[in-house]
Amino acid sequence: MSHDVRDLPIATRPWTHRLMLKSLLKEPLLHFLLIALAIFAVHGLLGNDAEEKTDSIVVTAPKIEQMASLFAKTWQRPPTADELKGLIDDHVKEEIFVRQALELGLDKDDTVVRRRLRQKMEFLNDADAEALEATEAELQAYLAANPDAFRVDSMLAFQQVFLNPQRRGDAIDQNAASVLEALLADPAADPSPLGDPTLLPPGLPLSGAASIGQTFGFDFAEALGKAPVGHWTGPVTSTFGLHLVRVTEHVQGRTPALDEVREAVAREWTNARRKELEDEHLAELLKGYKVTIESPDGTEASQ
Repeated sequence: MSHDVRDLPIATRPWTHRLMLKSLLKEPLLHFLLIALAIFAVHGLLGNDAEEKTDSIVVTAPKIEQMASLFAKTWQRPPTADELKGLIDDHVKEEIFVRQALELGLDKDDTVVRRRLRQKMEFLNDADAEALEATEAELQAYLAANPDAFRVDSMLAFQQVFLNPQRRGDAIDQNAASVLEALLADPAADPSPLGDPTLLPPGLPLSGAASIGQTFGFDFAEALGKAPVGHWTGPVTSTFGLHLVRVTEHVQGRTPALDEVREAVAREWTNARRKELEDEHLAELLKGYKVTIESPDGTEASQ
């Protein structure tokens, strides 16, 4: 059974749909909505691109070369393809975790992170100082201003005769006077039979006060520095007991010429200059901050 389209409701007649569609396409409001949707779609695409760029991780060829070089230096061979891929994957993983940690603020109030950042800033300051090179006049002036830092210590060579207080007891002072008398009477005689057995050396060649002090004690070394050269004297007290001593050579301490200590002076000059630059840089940075220090009682002091 067939139907005449004229029998159909107006809204369901085919030409009615076509007429309505043509009418809608001519509507300015529809044009505006289509244009707006297009703009929104383009904006969304651009926004996604921008997001991808912001979150993009680029592992550069120099970075890969650096990782491979470090691997080769550690393992004494170049990495395999799988090992190199593992290095790259680990680098990407680290980069992702670092970015996520920064977004979460995990770097805030972290002592290790803060100390590392400070070290990096100090390293940058050190790089500036290392680039400096002192002139001859600056090195000479630094040596003149800091003579004790480069002074050559006195050197002494000596002989000694040891008297053990545990063996000598109360008679040790009298024994020391008798031994000294014998030594003075015959300076060329072998002094070793006159003393007591000991693990201490019978003497030392030219040595600094520090070296003598490490063996005999620093009070002994100081007293030895005041003893006359070439004559037996004493007794000199050490932590071990009493000693009769003869200084055979005494080289006085002195401030060396620059050529003798140029490397040491240049190193210390650089350290001092680095400290100056660091202080100057910090003072300049402090100008941009107001520092307030709270005391335990609740009062505040500004710097």
